[in-house]
Amino acid sequence: MSKKQAGFYIDAQRCIGCYSCAMACKNQYHQEPGVHWRYVYPLKEEIYPHRERAWMSLACNHCEHPTCLEVCPVEAYYKREKDGVVVHEQEKCIGCQNCIRSCPYGAPRFNPARHQAEKCSMCYQRLDAGLKPACVQGCPTYALQFIEDMASFDQSGKVQYLAGFPRFPELNPSVRFRPPREPREVRR
Repeated sequence: MSKKQAGFYIDAQRCIGCYSCAMACKNQYHQEPGVHWRYVYPLKEEIYPHRERAWMSLACNHCEHPTCLEVCPVEAYYKREKDGVVVHEQEKCIGCQNCIRSCPYGAPRFNPARHQAEKCSMCYQRLDAGLKPACVQGCPTYALQFIEDMASFDQSGKVQYLAGFPRFPELNPSVRFRPPREPREVRR
């Protein structure tokens, strides 16, 4: 990466699956019922076979090479020069759903009431005001964090592709994870 690229860090050891991040996003943007730009997914039991659960809070990954931007016929997407945030301009969207079909992470969502695609734009208005994204601000355990520049982010102990997170290196998603730890067994 030569330009600055913002991203998200998800610490699966801190995430308690409380959905505060998803609710903070809903409160910020008032999405239609059933439409969510951020969602909390439990790791599948095949991946994390423990009684305690582990979680992934996911939204748009603001990829270095976003497919949504490439397939949009009306240029409703653009990538900001200053931070690499992929912004969707809803007023330009014609609802063709090309972006929804092309994104392997399922980030753009269809809003049936507006007949348009929607997605996380990393609260770029809040970033411009010196604030954190609403989802990050709403996380009570600091499991979800904003990465200002992926190039300077300390990646020790972190991974780009957590088990269960689709691997598409050609897109280079701007998200890093701290994998969940194995639960401790206490015997008495």
